Amino acid sequence: MTVNHSDHPGIDQLTPPPGCPAHGRGTDALYRLHDAGVQADLVGVYEKLRAEYGPVAPVLVHGDLPAWLVLGHRENLEILRTPSVFSRDSRHWRDMAEGRVPADHPLAPITTWQPLCVFVDGEDHKRLRGAVTDSLGRFESRGIRRHVTRFTDQLVDEFAASGRADLVSQFAARLPLRVMTQLFGMPDEYGPSLTAAVEDVLNGTATAVASNAYLTETLQQLVERKRAHPGHDFPSKLIDHPAGLSDDEVREHLRLILTAANETTVNLIANALRMVLTDPRFRAHLTGGHMTLPDALEQVMWDEPPMMTLLGRWATSDTRLGEQAIRAGDMLLLGLRAANADPAIRPDLTAPVHGNRSHLAFSGGPHECPGQHIGRAIADTAVDALLTRLPDLHLTVPESELQWSTSLMYRHLVALPVQFTPVRP
Repeated sequence: MTVNHSDHPGIDQLTPPPGCPAHGRGTDALYRLHDAGVQADLVGVYEKLRAEYGPVAPVLVHGDLPAWLVLGHRENLEILRTPSVFSRDSRHWRDMAEGRVPADHPLAPITTWQPLCVFVDGEDHKRLRGAVTDSLGRFESRGIRRHVTRFTDQLVDEFAASGRADLVSQFAARLPLRVMTQLFGMPDEYGPSLTAAVEDVLNGTATAVASNAYLTETLQQLVERKRAHPGHDFPSKLIDHPAGLSDDEVREHLRLILTAANETTVNLIANALRMVLTDPRFRAHLTGGHMTLPDALEQVMWDEPPMMTLLGRWATSDTRLGEQAIRAGDMLLLGLRAANADPAIRPDLTAPVHGNRSHLAFSGGPHECPGQHIGRAIADTAVDALLTRLPDLHLTVPESELQWSTSLMYRHLVALPVQFTPVRP
């Protein structure tokens, strides 16, 4: 896919103002996915693209760089399962190779190649991912659930007596990283500062560089400490793995797991709580024993997966996908949420899919999320422990007033305000 920018001089000056129906349309009338007006209704835009182009649609990302947005479930699976054609190695990206993705480009931090398992394929991928999956697999869900229950009680104790809370800012956003500090063999007091630093880096604020430096220093010190004094924790298992990771490789994979686990698990907890609080049938099935929490989470991951769009894959050769001609070097975006709503596999979105794990919430293929068992354990234990402590939770605003913050990759609940009978901490 190519767009000759020289054929469209002054494209930014021709951009319609916010509110105009054409706002967000760029070169050749393609949607700019980075446009604020488009991101305000990204779910709706994706369905418009599906109606116009089918399962694979041409779009623009930051800097009006061209990309393909993959909306079909089958097409997403084809990409995920054939890394030889659709590589995770961003060095195949033509626009980056030709200098159109400078260091300060908004997508540079998540697309610039690094020696991490998420950026390599083949034998390098087997080595690095094998170390990560083997090390994460050493932790049983039972032990993780104990940590989740303890931190859930601590967080609930902070607002239990007031009878009111925001379950996003006061609970979902604060829990996952506290649990991860335990898996990393770090003291409890690291949780709040790591949470703040990770959020700062992901949001790209003015202090993101300082927060990133703090993360790097903290994780480097952790690696040095665990190499000298290993324990039953993820860093120690990663250091001790036969793959022989260097300190830099260990540190950067710790950062990868820390950031990926936090963002997705926060969303998963918040979305599960929203469904419990807004869907009477869902809550009735849950409390009546007709549905288990793990089954309920699968429904949530179909309807509101923790990651909306996954960047990215790069074509290694000319090919065809969904009747579109893909050229070597093209970037592809995986529309995970759109794929879960593909009419080809879900003609009736209201039909329950309890227990069905063929969704793409955790991606798929060789690069499928290696820590999904940890995310599931944190989310379903957190919801269960919270409802046990506060069984009469209910929203204080109509569901229609709940607000979302949307970016290309994520869709976040802004707040989930609730009331309940005050209880003693």
